[in-house]
Amino acid sequence: MAHTTRHYKKDSHSMSDFVPHPFLLSPHLMTIVPTFIPRALHPKNLPAGEKCIIEVASGSSVLTYVHLQPDHKNRPTLLIVHGLEGSSESSQVQGLGIKAMSQDMNVARMNLRNCGGTLHLSNTLYNGGMSADVIAVTRHLQKAYGLKEIYVAGFSLGGNIILKAAGELGEDAVGLFAGICAISPSIDLHASVESLNRGVNKIYELHFLRGLTSKIRQKSVLFPDRFDVEKLRLVKTIKDFDDIFTAPDGGYGDADNYYSNASSINFIERIRVPTLIIASKDDPIVPFDSFLSDKLKTPFVTLLAPEWGGHSGFLGARSEATGRDRRDRFWAEHRVVAFCLCKNTEGAE
Repeated sequence: MAHTTRHYKKDSHSMSDFVPHPFLLSPHLMTIVPTFIPRALHPKNLPAGEKCIIEVASGSSVLTYVHLQPDHKNRPTLLIVHGLEGSSESSQVQGLGIKAMSQDMNVARMNLRNCGGTLHLSNTLYNGGMSADVIAVTRHLQKAYGLKEIYVAGFSLGGNIILKAAGELGEDAVGLFAGICAISPSIDLHASVESLNRGVNKIYELHFLRGLTSKIRQKSVLFPDRFDVEKLRLVKTIKDFDDIFTAPDGGYGDADNYYSNASSINFIERIRVPTLIIASKDDPIVPFDSFLSDKLKTPFVTLLAPEWGGHSGFLGARSEATGRDRRDRFWAEHRVVAFCLCKNTEGAE
């Protein structure tokens, strides 16, 4: 079967052109500091979006904010998915949304289940394998707004989810996803969880655990028959949490089975839509060895792999932007928008 494939043409701001901020050569500084630095355009400048509650499964809905251009049916759309314990308000989601809107794209900011103040909208937890939720939201955007060209971008755990969605669908993703963009995706959950439990990375693990355990306490009030807060005393690591809460709630049984079945590395070779993966070689959370797998060697996947960048940081020494956005140095976000707007198309068998 013949397909029309959109290939990403590496422009002057491609992989080899990324120059990290000179004060952020440490992978940990590059991971942490950019989350506190405002973009050139403050997130509050993102136009007010329509608040949509979208049912993704029986008993579960997610909150998505939709920002439309005046001629939205004729414009490409970027659906953005946050990472572990993030939300649609995360600085990366807002920053990428602003850039896409400035290039006349529609934007949708999706909250995973229970995120963004939506604990009451789902009787489950969220997990890294919930690709069906992204598919359901994309189909809703197509039907409700008449959007035809929808790209999906995801950070970290969100990146794993969207890659898994595209791989699961295979040929059926053509016509649903115009393209996939994953930034620092945790494509091998086993490796990422093991990394979080080593050395200084425990700082990140403790940060994530605070959010996850807080959710269990709140969910136990909303759904006391499903969540036993007493089991939290057994949780010391992310793997403990997944073993006791995430995996059983998601129907995986235990953490090891969850990681094996939810990791997108097992689905990437089935992807049949243009896909961009951005991963730094010094990522302290997602081991770069994951991206050396032969499973990524497919003509549908472009990997940009700078030496530096930390985990979803990618704050450059110079601006990648033009116009009034000149001060914005968030390289990966600019690369995603460039990928979506790339018009270099050609046929592929």
